[in-house]
Amino acid sequence: MRAITGLWRWRHNPLRRATDLVEAWAALAAVLLLTLAVPAAGWLCGGLADAELRESVRAQRAERHATTARVLRAAPKPRQAVADPEAGMDHRSRRMVVAEWTGADGSRHTRTMATGNRTADPGDTFRIWTDDEGNAVTRPMDTDTARAHAVLAGFGAAVVAAGAVEGARRLFVWRLIQRRYARLDRAWAKAGPDWGRTGAGS
Repeated sequence: MRAITGLWRWRHNPLRRATDLVEAWAALAAVLLLTLAVPAAGWLCGGLADAELRESVRAQRAERHATTARVLRAAPKPRQAVADPEAGMDHRSRRMVVAEWTGADGSRHTRTMATGNRTADPGDTFRIWTDDEGNAVTRPMDTDTARAHAVLAGFGAAVVAAGAVEGARRLFVWRLIQRRYARLDRAWAKAGPDWGRTGAGS
């Protein structure tokens, strides 16, 4: 709105300099880019990220298989040289056990791993995810998580684009002001020594 007002104000102003009009046009161009191009950039980036993440979700669901692991025994507690508060909280909510399971290909596996149940006893079972060879892997990404990441990617792209537009506008205006001051300095250097003298044309 200020850009449009600036253009209208300088339209017939006798004190208008060429740089004033250029600055107003630059502000209007920045407003148009912020209004149209920035949301488009965010939408495009979010859409591309959403398509890639959906493909990742499909691939992970095809490559990872849910199975049931059985607790054999509790795993020995690792020795910690320095107390780590975050590690302590993690160990209070997750218990390390030695568990066994059968992979999707029929292979049997035994491994020390963490369970979500801190009271897991021998014989208890819990759900894990494995790859095609039966190795334990992280659970596949779900659709809601993928969509949330895509939204964040689109929002981040829009913020970056808005910052780039505003940064370019500020740099352009700064260069314009520098040229304006340089032109004023040259004019003053030319007329300054004769300022106020009779018959000097000032």
